[in-house]
Amino acid sequence: MSLRPRLAQTQAQSLIMTPQLQQAIKLLQLSSLDLEAYVEGELERNPLLARDEEGDGAPEAPGPAADTSPPADGIDTFSSADDLDMPSADLYPEAGANDLSRPDRGADMALDRGPGAGGLGATGGPRAQHFDDDGLDAAARLSREPTLREHLAAQLMMLPLSDPDRVIGLHLIELVDEAGYLTEDLETTAERLGTDAGAVGVVLERMQGFEPTGILARSLRECLALQLAEHGELTARMTAFLDNLVLVARHDIPGLMRACDATREEIAEMASRLRRLNPKPGLQFSTEPLQPVVPDVLVRAAPDGSWLIELNSETLPRVLIDQSYYATVSRDARNSEAKAYLSECLTSAKWLVKTLDQRARTVLKVAQEIVRQQDAFLILGVRHLRPLNLKTVADAIDMHESTVSRVTANKYMATPRGIFEMKYFFTSAIPTLNGGSAVSAEAVRHRIREMIGNETPSEVLSDDRLVELLRDAGIEIARRTVAKYREGMNIPSSVQRRRMKRAYAE
Repeated sequence: MSLRPRLAQTQAQSLIMTPQLQQAIKLLQLSSLDLEAYVEGELERNPLLARDEEGDGAPEAPGPAADTSPPADGIDTFSSADDLDMPSADLYPEAGANDLSRPDRGADMALDRGPGAGGLGATGGPRAQHFDDDGLDAAARLSREPTLREHLAAQLMMLPLSDPDRVIGLHLIELVDEAGYLTEDLETTAERLGTDAGAVGVVLERMQGFEPTGILARSLRECLALQLAEHGELTARMTAFLDNLVLVARHDIPGLMRACDATREEIAEMASRLRRLNPKPGLQFSTEPLQPVVPDVLVRAAPDGSWLIELNSETLPRVLIDQSYYATVSRDARNSEAKAYLSECLTSAKWLVKTLDQRARTVLKVAQEIVRQQDAFLILGVRHLRPLNLKTVADAIDMHESTVSRVTANKYMATPRGIFEMKYFFTSAIPTLNGGSAVSAEAVRHRIREMIGNETPSEVLSDDRLVELLRDAGIEIARRTVAKYREGMNIPSSVQRRRMKRAYAE
């Protein structure tokens, strides 16, 4: 074998990550809000781009015929899963015809609306008022509820305080979190303001009489004690009860009886009194309005029993190339630098328009396959959610798994059962007994939640008993898996649940 250096020529294929391809991949995984922000930046940067104010909706998957022009209403109707004709594709394939039907199900089937998985996101505060604004913003500002800090500052102004004490009070208000608790100890606050902790404590004590009661507390115990004191219920026994909130959380009735020197009936009465208090008094002054998630894909039942799937046009930024402006400025370009700049802007604009169109088609294509796979869930509920992974969807629509993963990231689907993140439909498989079809892990979690919700104080289900019940239903599952699912749903153990159900039963 010769080890001498020599020249050799080989031929190989490789994927080069060009800037345009990197942009396409980036846009594919952006949420609708991030995509809108990105397009706004491109509209400001590129003079050849303009917003399409008369767009007619989202692009749709072409049918199996030669004519691939999208329908005007932007809706795909599925008729048969066997009629799929998926062409080979790379990162952004042209969508094929995906028809899906439910031949044995009528259009009059009642669909139970279950809990959605849509998340909530906070929006920004009110827009700043200027003299040149119209009167709508002023009216909106006057009609809105005051924030927590505004509410406390208004009460602070009513106190007869010296100027230094008023500065301390305003600083304490700035340290209040959304729940109404102080986020800094008095020593740190005193050091920051150049005074002693005693002076800060005196001001704080006076401010803790503000409404709502329990505000400006430094701990949960202090918050509850302030509310009890206002009603004259902070007795020595109740103080001992508050000193043992750890035992209260554990529902350790014997321990509380010893710590408070009280009977079981007295412990139950104090616990009932505690439940009437507000542990987070500041939350009633929410400073930011909440808005539900806007879905990217809309799924609804058609009159013939099939599913109608369309992209939400509200989440699709539509842009076009201003050809007339390009023709005008290109005629006036005098040097090579200006012509090169215009050429770069035109290329970038064309690529962005194409990328947005391909992104919409790809999202729609993945959504179609998810609906096909989870048809039973949409009709019958979470018990019939099928196990599904990225590879199954990727193979069915001739895409790469990474592309499907990017498509389902930060995207939401509105169905007759609520709004779900697209990743919600991808769950692991739990084997069944006797070689039956596998069950979705999410469906198993739903069964566990139902069984625990229906248990009685005299018959609390242990993890072992849950395993037995699931096996009786034909689901093969280990005890540690049941414990993991239960803990993931924040459900206490059987011992804790038994204490909770029996502790205050009387």
